[in-house]
Amino acid sequence: MKIDYIKNYISNKYNNSSDLVKREIKIGNKKILYIYLESVSSDDKISDFFMKQIKNYKSINLFEALKNNIPNSHLIIEDNIDDAFYKLASGYTCIFTENSKNFISIETKSTLDRGINESSTESILRGPKDSFTENIVINLGLIRKRIKDYNLYFDELIIGRRTKSKIVISYINGITIKKNIIEIKNKLKNIDIDGILDSGYIRDFLNTKKNTFFPKIKSTERPDLVSQSLLDGKIVIMVENSPFALILPSTLFDFIISSEDYYEKSGNVNFTKTLRFLSFILTITIPGLYVAATTFNQEVIPDELLISITTQREGVPIPTILEVFMMITTFEILRESDIRLPSKMSSAISIVGALVLGEAAVSAGIVSPIVIIVVSITSICGLLFTDIDFVNAIRWWRFLFLFLAGLVGIVGIMIAGIIFINKLCSTEILDTPYLTPISPLYPKDIIDTLFKRPINKNKKRPSYLTNNTKKVGDL
Repeated sequence: MKIDYIKNYISNKYNNSSDLVKREIKIGNKKILYIYLESVSSDDKISDFFMKQIKNYKSINLFEALKNNIPNSHLIIEDNIDDAFYKLASGYTCIFTENSKNFISIETKSTLDRGINESSTESILRGPKDSFTENIVINLGLIRKRIKDYNLYFDELIIGRRTKSKIVISYINGITIKKNIIEIKNKLKNIDIDGILDSGYIRDFLNTKKNTFFPKIKSTERPDLVSQSLLDGKIVIMVENSPFALILPSTLFDFIISSEDYYEKSGNVNFTKTLRFLSFILTITIPGLYVAATTFNQEVIPDELLISITTQREGVPIPTILEVFMMITTFEILRESDIRLPSKMSSAISIVGALVLGEAAVSAGIVSPIVIIVVSITSICGLLFTDIDFVNAIRWWRFLFLFLAGLVGIVGIMIAGIIFINKLCSTEILDTPYLTPISPLYPKDIIDTLFKRPINKNKKRPSYLTNNTKKVGDL
């Protein structure tokens, strides 16, 4: 193709964008055109890999000379001019020679990513401090340096009509169930959307059966958690420009168990696990139980405690359910403001909201002190969980328990509990039920899920994730 035609074609497609750089160089009687986007490319790399070397190219076949002598390990020969647009947007420089059917793309990406830092959404007390970044190559490297097995596979897809985002499916061959890999790939290939800007975009395409508020795919910034999940037989999906990896299939217990449990003593971990399971139940049910007991089923409260509660509520003008609903809603608003505001402001808002507002509400006689205690216990128990989708699901179910308890008391709690268990039991992803290994029952996996045994005694992977269950050998 003619150099002038190529230059005009690409310029018109980009509407002569301000960051599109085009330059022609004449060597002898032949022209070379190189094009790049300066917004995503590095001028230094272009100079090092191409401009400093071009004076040596005096061959009769200029294209072959460029192909064989450009000192760049990411050199690709292309034959379709439309492929240049993806390469240019990815930080490549495209080099065209006069009357050649092919052109050359060399990688000259500019560094547009932040460095590897500690996770900002998952606190780390013990364990590796590094976290994923927006650079997918770095993210793959953080996994590869932990799992140095050639059976660790990274399969790549391009999704998005406009963004053409790179999606990487990671798994360990020989451990992960192949049927699950094929199913995930088919779902991803069927995605037809303008753009994928974060890993959260593809969650809805993978969650085909949306019958629960609880998340079925775990999102994490931590490479160590991803590596452990891969070793257990799970599939990990990473998206270009997103620091969050998706782990699936995920069960209810994956959101309650902390990744740091792998690094601590068994006895201590078992105690904290018990606290988390207890807190999960309490944060959902306590407001409803309080409303049911004080409004409909006062016979379950000891007489002295009932007298104390009645005395505290004396003068409160609103019903108990509205009182509890108002305070829980106020706390959730404060929690959202704490998350969204800059860190220097959020701490002040939390102190004002939790202390001043609560004390003022009691002093004004709007709410009773016992409600402040109930809401505080509920909120503290909920703070043990950090996954935002899991936290939002807990909020929904907390209000459902509260609403039914306000209608029919303890009977409403029982109805809400039946609905809750039924929803959890009927939820699944990749043919893995959400309450596995309790429902359906996997006796050998229950102990390893609910409790932690020493590493040398925990010799099996979860049998519902893989057929290759042996992970600790006997030498």
